[in-house]
Amino acid sequence: MAETSEIPATASGRQALLERISDFFEKHSTLWICILLLLGFAVRRWRASGTYLNPDEAMHLLAANQTSWRLAYQASLGLAHPPLLVLLLHGLRFLGTSEIVLRMPSILAGTAFCWLTYKWASMLFGRSVVWIVLIFTLFLPSTIDLSAEVRQYTLLLAFAMASAYLFERALETNSASAMLFSGVSLWLAICSHYSALLFAAAMGIYEIFRMMAGRPSPKVSALWVAGQVIAIGLGAFFYVSHISRLSQVYSGSSIIQSLGSPYLPNSYYVPGKINPLLFIFARTGGVFQFAFAQLVVGDLAYAMFLLGIFLVLRQPSLGRVSPRQLGLLLLLPFAVGWAAALTRIYPYGGTRHSAFLLPFALAGVGFALAHLLKYRLALGIAVAIAVALFCNLFPAHRQPYISRADQSSARMNAAVEFMRHQIAPDEIIFADSQTGILVEHYLCDQQRFAQPVTEDHSMPGFISFDCGGHRVVVTDWKTSFFTPRSFYDQWQTLASKYDLQPGARVWIAQMGWSTDLAAELEKFPEFHLAPHFFGNRIQIFDLTVGQSMPDPKLLPTS
Repeated sequence: MAETSEIPATASGRQALLERISDFFEKHSTLWICILLLLGFAVRRWRASGTYLNPDEAMHLLAANQTSWRLAYQASLGLAHPPLLVLLLHGLRFLGTSEIVLRMPSILAGTAFCWLTYKWASMLFGRSVVWIVLIFTLFLPSTIDLSAEVRQYTLLLAFAMASAYLFERALETNSASAMLFSGVSLWLAICSHYSALLFAAAMGIYEIFRMMAGRPSPKVSALWVAGQVIAIGLGAFFYVSHISRLSQVYSGSSIIQSLGSPYLPNSYYVPGKINPLLFIFARTGGVFQFAFAQLVVGDLAYAMFLLGIFLVLRQPSLGRVSPRQLGLLLLLPFAVGWAAALTRIYPYGGTRHSAFLLPFALAGVGFALAHLLKYRLALGIAVAIAVALFCNLFPAHRQPYISRADQSSARMNAAVEFMRHQIAPDEIIFADSQTGILVEHYLCDQQRFAQPVTEDHSMPGFISFDCGGHRVVVTDWKTSFFTPRSFYDQWQTLASKYDLQPGARVWIAQMGWSTDLAAELEKFPEFHLAPHFFGNRIQIFDLTVGQSMPDPKLLPTS
C-alpha cells in the first residue's frame, strides 16, 4: 500500500514543480525573453566569426564596392535579388570591413526576426505555443546559419514578421499607425528578397478574411489597401526593371535553368519527371528537414505540423482569430509556394529559398507539441530546448556546404599569402567562376574596399583582371565550378584565346563549395600534379601549357 500511495504523490509533486516553474517564467517573462534574445545574438555572432566569406557573400560585397550609390544599384541588377542588401553594404563598408562587421546586419536582423515572431505568435496563440516557437526560432541551426551570412534572408524574415505582427496589432487596437508601418515593413521585405512577393500574396489573402471579420475603421482599411497597392507596384517595378532582364544577364537562359542546377536539382518542378502531388508532398517534407537541419526530426516535425493544422481547425475558439482563419494563415504560405513551384516560378523544398515559410512551419509544429504536452509551459520549453540542442549536435548538412574548420579565415589567409609570394607575377592564375569571386575579393584586397577592380570581359567566356601584381583569368558564370572535363575544355580554350606559349606555367586555384578538381585530376598520371591544400575547400596547383593530357573522354563530367 505504501508503494501505491507514493505514485500519485510523486506525480502530484512533479506537477506542482512544473506549475511553479511555469509561474516563474510568466512572472519574469520579460527578463527571460531578454536573456534568450541575448543568447541567440551571442550564438549568431559566434557562428559568424572566424570564417572567410563564401562565394555568394563575396559576390554581394563586390557588387556593393562601387564609387557611388547609383553604380552600386546598377551592379545589384546583375544579381538575382532586390537591391536593398547591396545598398546597405555599400553604406556599411565605411563603418568596417571585417567579415563580422559585414555580417552584422544579418546577425541583428536574425535576432530581430526571433523577437518579432514571438510578438506575432503572442497575438495568435497561447503562451506554451509562443515560447516553443521562440526557442525554435532562436536556436534551430537553420535560423542561426541564415543569420551568420551576408545574405538577404534574415532581412526578409525580420521585415516580413514585422509586417505580420503590426497587421495583427493594427486590427486589435484599430491603429492607423500600426497598419501604416505594417505596409512599410512589407515594402522593405520585398526590397530584400523576391520570395517576399509569395509571402505578400499569402498574407494578403489571409488579411482580407481577417478584415472582413474584424471590420477595422475606414482609415485603417484605406491604409491597408494603400499598402497592398504599393506592394504590387513594387513587384511590378522590380519585374520590369530587374526580373524580366535577368535572362539577358544569363545569356537567354531562363532563371530557372540558370539557377536550378546543380545546387537545387530537386527543388524545381519538372513536368513529366515527377507527379505534381508527389513533388508537393516530398518537397514539403524537405522544408521541415531544412527548418530543423535534421532529417529524422524534420520528418517528425512534418507530421507534427499536419497534426497541428488538424488541431487548430477542430478548436472551438482561439480568441482573436477563428480556427478557420488561423488554419488558413498556416497553410496559405505553403499553398502559394506550391503554386509558384508547379508553375516553375520559384524553387520549393529543403533550401534557404523557402525560408519565408519558417515562421508558419514552426508555429504549426509548436501548436501540436504544446497540445501533446497538455500546454504545460515549463515542459514545452524544456522539450523545445532539447529538440534544438539535438538538431545542433547531430545536424544533416545540405549542399552546398563548407565545414566551419575548412572555412577558417586562417586557411584563406594562408592561401592568399601563397599566391602573393609563391606565384610569379608573369604567371597566370586560372579559376572557375566561384573561385574568381573569392580571389577578386581577397587577393585583390577588396575587403579594404579600395577602388573596384577593373574587369576585362572582352574575351567571350572569360573575365580577366589584375590585382596584387598578378593576372587572373576566370570563367564566366556558365562554369560555376570546374569538373575534370569542363576544366580540360576550358584549359584548351584558355591557351588558345590568350595565346599562351608552350612551357608557360599557369596556376589553377579552386575554392568555395565544389572543390574536387585536384583530387580528380590526380587520378590521371599525365597531369603530374603537386597540389597545395589549405584545408579541404582551398587548393592551388600548377600546370604547364603544352604538357601531355589524358584522353578527355576518360575525364568525369561531374
